[in-house]
Amino acid sequence: MKSKGKVLIAGISGGLAKALALRLVQEHYEVIGIDRRVWSDPPEQIKLFEADIRKREAEDVFRLEKPDVVIHLATVTHFNTSAQERYKINLGGTQSLFSHCQSYGVKQAIFIGRHTIYGAAADTPLYRTEEEPPLATGTHPELADLVAADLYAASALWRFPKMNTSVLRLVYTLGPTLRGTLATFLGNKTRSLVPMVMGFDPLYQIMHESDAVEAIFLSIKHKLRGIYNVAGPPPVPFSLVCEYTHRKIVSLPEPLLPFAMKHLPMSKLPINALNHLKYPIIVDDQAFRSATGFVHHYQERQVLSSFLEASQFFD
Repeated sequence: MKSKGKVLIAGISGGLAKALALRLVQEHYEVIGIDRRVWSDPPEQIKLFEADIRKREAEDVFRLEKPDVVIHLATVTHFNTSAQERYKINLGGTQSLFSHCQSYGVKQAIFIGRHTIYGAAADTPLYRTEEEPPLATGTHPELADLVAADLYAASALWRFPKMNTSVLRLVYTLGPTLRGTLATFLGNKTRSLVPMVMGFDPLYQIMHESDAVEAIFLSIKHKLRGIYNVAGPPPVPFSLVCEYTHRKIVSLPEPLLPFAMKHLPMSKLPINALNHLKYPIIVDDQAFRSATGFVHHYQERQVLSSFLEASQFFD
């Protein structure tokens, strides 16, 4: 069957990116991948390049392969990397990627962002729309690099008007890869100790990795342009997330949590991120559903069960 187009995935060795690549191959797209990490056993239909998106080798891939669509999944969310390195990877990588897209005639660029850039605070509306500014740096300065990358990607909408640019702000994804911000916080084993702030039980929005892949695929199919929140089933209290994934909650007064996270074998969070254990970040995703016809297939319990089943493998 004739190829539907050539898609380049930056950060292809990530769990979500691999699943997306396989879906695109099934849908008869040519798939190219760039990553500093190695994908040890990729399908033969996928052409891989071991390169840093900020380096000349990555630009050569754009110049020689001339992709039609570029998907940016090469940002990092974990805090094991220094703030300086995160800025280089997240903002610097995004700047390089969009520069290459403009230089080599890419028709569509999709930036995969996070809903956490809206910020968790007591005085914010429950449902956040795309029109609201990202306020995460006000309460969680460590997210400044992700906010900057998101805003830079969004600026391509007016800087490069001939290119279809979409910024997808995904809620927390969970699934069999055990990867992602929330997955890392919950730990990859059941009975992991998870901290909570005593007196708080915020709502969390989650979606299955397969639904996230479907959302990105529909963005390509519909040549989406603009900024969109992407979510799955209705939000659930964080306590239920822990209960259904067999994690053990350690509920403590907020002043004691920094000490406990430092000295006890429990999940860690930067001190400035404690608001995420107190206040919800819930997004309104109706614009994306209307534009693409997206329907999530995994309900809350199914998402959590999928994650639980995968983590039991490590017990």
